[in-house]
Amino acid sequence: MRTRIHVNQHQIKANAKDGGNRLVLTVKDYKQNRKCNEVRISNGSVIYSPDKPLACGAKVWIETEDPVEIVGEWEA
Repeated sequence: MRTRIHVNQHQIKANAKDGGNRLVLTVKDYKQNRKCNEVRISNGSVIYSPDKPLACGAKVWIETEDPVEIVGEWEA
């Protein structure tokens, strides 16, 4: 199963502005989106695709076919 990990730069900026601790990572697979601040993967790729972004608009993401361990998960 392919899993993509997105980094939400808007949440990072908001955290920097007000000292918050918003969840900045979104782990997406075919059945769910999970938000967290830490993800452990054993094998994957960081992809930069400015000319062909994902449907959500992301131009950079991490992609893996291996299992993903999410630390401190919050389900969206």
